[in-house]
Amino acid sequence: MAKKNVFFNVTHLFIGLILMGTAGLAMAIKPSIKLADQYEKVDLEKIIPQEFSGWTIEKRLSPLVSPDVQAAINKVYAQTLSRHYINAQGERIMLSIAYGRDQNDSLAIHLPEGCYAGQGFGIQNKIKTILQTAYGKIPVARLVATKGERYEPITYWVTVGENAVYDGWDMKKVKLNYAIKGLIPDGLLFRVSSLSPDADTGYALQNRFTNDLLQSLSPKQRIRLMGFKNA
Repeated sequence: MAKKNVFFNVTHLFIGLILMGTAGLAMAIKPSIKLADQYEKVDLEKIIPQEFSGWTIEKRLSPLVSPDVQAAINKVYAQTLSRHYINAQGERIMLSIAYGRDQNDSLAIHLPEGCYAGQGFGIQNKIKTILQTAYGKIPVARLVATKGERYEPITYWVTVGENAVYDGWDMKKVKLNYAIKGLIPDGLLFRVSSLSPDADTGYALQNRFTNDLLQSLSPKQRIRLMGFKNA
């Protein structure tokens, strides 16, 4: 048992040293060229259509996040877009996209887990999986946010520069790779959610909505949402 504890302690120490070394290297490199300047400017209001494949914007009074959380998000991101969509069957989707031109570890601050927890939601059953689309595979995270009787399955993904990645360690690795090249990547957070008592039903609806949305976009618009290396 003692040997096992020693193994775990050594492993944790090794991982900690790697993380410290990675952070130190990224700080020492100090990249100065913004990757966003090499591509067409992102305009979320123009990229995301108000109507597509039977989905239309539903005018609702309640915001997707509380005003104080939205204010904090606005300080981090250059652009945000939040909309409710509904189709002829009465199915509803909440869409939220946030884009930042300069990603220096800021994107992790407002991932859905923290955003929802900050509004008093409980977070359950987070998993990492692959979203299959007609245009490529996207690594996504899925979780359920709960508050009282509200049960909200959520699907989201993150892009860092040209890459769609999972949160946490994968994001740091991609940022470090860009830093070595002297580049500061931009970043995007794409989130869809719906109210459903069954998570699988909610995720299936989110899959359909996301594929419908991607189909409605031009190739250039699509890769801005998916990541150049995923589309």
